[in-house]
Amino acid sequence: MKKLLFMLMMLAPMAAFAQKFGHVNSQEIIQAMPEFTKARTDIEALAKQYDADLKSMQEEIQKKAEALEKEQATLPANIKQRREQELQEMYQKYQQSAQDNQQALAKEQSEKMQAITTKVLDAIKSVGQTDGYVYIMDIAGGIPYISTTLSTDVTAKVKTKLGLK
Repeated sequence: MKKLLFMLMMLAPMAAFAQKFGHVNSQEIIQAMPEFTKARTDIEALAKQYDADLKSMQEEIQKKAEALEKEQATLPANIKQRREQELQEMYQKYQQSAQDNQQALAKEQSEKMQAITTKVLDAIKSVGQTDGYVYIMDIAGGIPYISTTLSTDVTAKVKTKLGLK
């Protein structure tokens, strides 16, 4: 019994060295995904649409401001005041729209990237479980040093799992 316990104690350090560690570049994987390209295209199209809407509002405000400036001397005080108030309301609506558009764009981007990130993380977990890795670290997160002799780059395996080249 003592000999068996002694043998197990001698083999335990070797088992600790047999652990597999991996590293992956998630940014490289994400940028290779067609979902990322589509999400970026969709976000850019939405941003252009929002910009066009804001530009249209801005042009309308500018036209009304120029018209008011031209007619200012001939308008009665109450009409002049009402048009200035309208301009102020239009400008506030413009500012609110700009802020709403920015928030909607950020939300859309976050939702699209969350789905992509989840897909990549699931693939990394699958590769880790299939190949028996103890840890797979993401070098895109700014890890200052990873020993390539003790850690295996599994980026290609994750890409394959996702069906990417």
